[in-house]
Amino acid sequence: MADTKEQFEHVIKICRDLFVKKLHDYGASWRIMRPASITDQIFIKAKRIRNLEIKKVSKVGEGIYPEFIGIVNYGVIGLIQLALGFSDEVDILPERALELYDKYITSTKELMYAKNADYDEAWRNMRINSYTDLILTKIQRTKQIEDNNGATLVSEGIDANYMDMINYSLFALIKLEYGEE
Repeated sequence: MADTKEQFEHVIKICRDLFVKKLHDYGASWRIMRPASITDQIFIKAKRIRNLEIKKVSKVGEGIYPEFIGIVNYGVIGLIQLALGFSDEVDILPERALELYDKYITSTKELMYAKNADYDEAWRNMRINSYTDLILTKIQRTKQIEDNNGATLVSEGIDANYMDMINYSLFALIKLEYGEE
């Protein structure tokens, strides 16, 4: 598990570094996004990953790696938006946005560590395209929950689905970064 923690920290740092740079460029402009819009943004990224996995060709020269980073960062944004609600304007400073990013990526990472202990690192034996399919499934589940105004009878909520999407993306980034496909 020590390698797993080191690898997770490494890919999380890559995601966080990009978040910081975009926060510098755009501020917390995402504060105006409603959770359903964030889910759709994650869908766009996951759909592009699937298309690249199937077609093996990128017209814009970027592969799946940056899209998995995008899913991580939009997933964290989604968790923030669920907690704070959306705003009609940018209402938090970059420092506060980064504090919230750290809070939600940490809780998501802790969930992964707990599940990873239970599943005995089964994710290491999965294919990256399985993570893509699982993310797309989680997106469909999230859309259904959103269409039900957040109500579920027996299922986890939107936040748990965002956390799973983040963790599947982190698994993929680890495999891509360390060549474990």
